Amino acid sequence: MWHNNILETIGNTPLVKLNTLTKDIKATVLAKIETTNPGNSIKDRMALKMIEDAEKDGRLKPGGIIVEGTSGNTGMGLAIAAVVKGYTCIFATTDKQSKEKVDALRAFGAEVVVCPTNVDPEDPRSYYSVSSRLEREVPNSWKPNQYDNLSNTQANYEQTGPEIWKQTEGKITHLVVGVGTGGTISGAGKYLKEQNPNIKVWGIDTYGSVFKKYKETGIFDKNEIYPYITEGIGEDFLPQNVDFSVIDRFEKVTDKDAALMMREIARKEGIFAGNSAGAAMAGLLQLKNELKEGDVVVVIFHDHGSRYMAKMYNDDWLRERGFLKDEKLTAKSILSKRGLQEIVTIDCDKTILEAINVIKTLHISQIPVTQKGMVIAKLTESDILDAILENPSLKSHRVEKIMTPSFPFVDLNTPIDKISSMINKDNTAVLVEDQEGKIGIITQYDIINAISG
Repeated sequence: MWHNNILETIGNTPLVKLNTLTKDIKATVLAKIETTNPGNSIKDRMALKMIEDAEKDGRLKPGGIIVEGTSGNTGMGLAIAAVVKGYTCIFATTDKQSKEKVDALRAFGAEVVVCPTNVDPEDPRSYYSVSSRLEREVPNSWKPNQYDNLSNTQANYEQTGPEIWKQTEGKITHLVVGVGTGGTISGAGKYLKEQNPNIKVWGIDTYGSVFKKYKETGIFDKNEIYPYITEGIGEDFLPQNVDFSVIDRFEKVTDKDAALMMREIARKEGIFAGNSAGAAMAGLLQLKNELKEGDVVVVIFHDHGSRYMAKMYNDDWLRERGFLKDEKLTAKSILSKRGLQEIVTIDCDKTILEAINVIKTLHISQIPVTQKGMVIAKLTESDILDAILENPSLKSHRVEKIMTPSFPFVDLNTPIDKISSMINKDNTAVLVEDQEGKIGIITQYDIINAISG
């Protein structure tokens, strides 16, 4: 049996038990893996539903142009459906979205306009405003408006909710969902509560978003709004698709915890999930003490990790934001463990006898050789011994007569394994230059001391 087109493969995504991340949770935790949809996200469901409903009531006409503001995943679902159905797409997105998301939209022939993140929704530069302006200006265009278009919620009421109920054989006790447009949690949550009103629906929010406070106080607090890194969840306004009556509570998760947790999902469960899945899982772990034996929790894993390769799955990106600390020792940490030590050098014009006296007095086995203050070579005990045994009169000669090529230089961030590989019988140490231009030396002994310390 085959499908008539790729749109027929949307839905019926697997439910997978989590084992390692959840070892301290008494409940059974199941992940709804929405990455198996053709656009690799749950948004395929509502994208197709919005298009089909707009076709039925005449808002979207043959050959029409779909204009939408999207963080990437809804755009992907719309773009795939547009290819199959013969529409073209223009998307407005924000500059905080990963490059992979923008590139993926363009791969399906969509035009993408990138807008600034740090502006109010009403600002004419915001991606909400830009998409609305384009809808007004572009002939035969239609804006799905995923935030307020209730077909979004309906898609999840008709599909996601029933799938979860069937897959858990009606045993689900908790639904955990990252909340952005609100369609997933409101639609699936509403269906599940109709089957069993005791099911708890937990929404995961992010710091910088208004959802949690609004749910708890009824106050829309603009002071809560500030830019955040987490993608796909949280908002600075209240979408019509967020049905607060369906959601029992919100839990906020930091950008850092969401980013690091999505990496843990890959490393500990073998599931390559995206940023909002990381937030949802981190939020669930924050609430683990509220779960008991016999509970069955379903967490939505909204999209795929490939959308975040240059961001949350990139170590350098994480380090720049202070989310990741190097576990490996570096030249900097080796030097700091040893304490400040002024490096001893000798000028190439000095005699070998002077070099011998320095080495004996300071109990060192090697010494960098300088010329006009610059390190140009090295002199070791074995260099001196070999030379003097062969010709004792060399003691009165200049150091440059027997000096050998310099120790290699490394920077402060060079990891310990790289430094260790550079130290051998020809190079018994490496040199490090700090930000102020001061030279330090790392020997094999320093490495052993740093590891054991």
